[in-house]
Amino acid sequence: MKRTLLLACCSFFLSLTAWSQARISINEEVYDFGVIPRSKPVTREFIVTNTGNQPLVISNVTTSCACTVAGWTKEPIAPGGTGFVRSTFDAKAMGRFQKSVNIYSNATEHVKYITVKGEVALGVINYKKDLPFEIGTIRLDKRYIEFSPANRGDIPTAVIQLANTSDKSIEVTLMHLPPYLKAEAKPAILSHGRKGKIILTLNTNKLTDFGLTQTSVYLARYSGDKVSSENEIDISAILLPGFTGMTPLQLGKAPQIKLSSKDLDMGVVTSKGKAAQTIIITNTGKSRLEIKKLQVFNSAVSVSLRKKSIEPGQSTKLKVELSAKWLKRTKGEKKVLMITNDPSNPLVMINLKVKIKDTK
Repeated sequence: MKRTLLLACCSFFLSLTAWSQARISINEEVYDFGVIPRSKPVTREFIVTNTGNQPLVISNVTTSCACTVAGWTKEPIAPGGTGFVRSTFDAKAMGRFQKSVNIYSNATEHVKYITVKGEVALGVINYKKDLPFEIGTIRLDKRYIEFSPANRGDIPTAVIQLANTSDKSIEVTLMHLPPYLKAEAKPAILSHGRKGKIILTLNTNKLTDFGLTQTSVYLARYSGDKVSSENEIDISAILLPGFTGMTPLQLGKAPQIKLSSKDLDMGVVTSKGKAAQTIIITNTGKSRLEIKKLQVFNSAVSVSLRKKSIEPGQSTKLKVELSAKWLKRTKGEKKVLMITNDPSNPLVMINLKVKIKDTK
């Protein structure tokens, strides 16, 4: 009986001792310095938290080659308290690097490891050539995404290339995504000097109508960023009507659209002037041609169509007008989009060319 009681007491005190210990937690166990210039040391301070119920004492900090310890908290860290470990990378050798910082303490995990990595380059990389657009400290290859025309059920993707030119890591986020769009950033956290990408996926099943759908999304430059024209990215998608259920006989009797021109040269227009051109639309097929949708990409362009239904062998006129005054104030391609019931040409795109002449 005494032996059993003694064993129980020993077990209790051993359990109490195991529970009553300091525990170490690091805010970042892997840190990417990104691209750093040669011979310019970089320093990172890591936050150490004592998540145990006994004081935490850091006895030593060591590193692998090319890293030096710039200091750490020497005093005991109380339960729930925080300290620091500061490490510097000397950036002498060119190329990619991955090193470790080893923290020795009285915690249950006697050695805690931190990985630091990055790339040493000759100088700061200039992304202006490949990524000409800028949103804050983020450079992009485009600020306008035009998905390829798609049929219902298709899931096309588009990619935005980007780079972080700030001295801090950023979380890449697109705000105000509509239900038919999804965005994935790779990597999600973009370190200084690093390139990444945003993959946009279009779910055509969630588009509400045929023809052109336009929207804007916004790139967050920091946590809590606002929505404005400064961080706006324009997106357009075109949903086509499908003709997969048509028989060969139906296809043989289908309408066929023919345009007098698909490229309109609007000529030279003064900064406050207007220009107009007319296109002849002819149905060369064997059944009625229906113009189901007529849209513009830019509000400076307007269109008027005499009739939307055209019998075989008949024609109609499409008038296209452009306002130079509004062209300077609006965004979007100078295009006219037409959706038809012609199985061979369900989508017709008319491109506009204009030269604006400034007047004093």
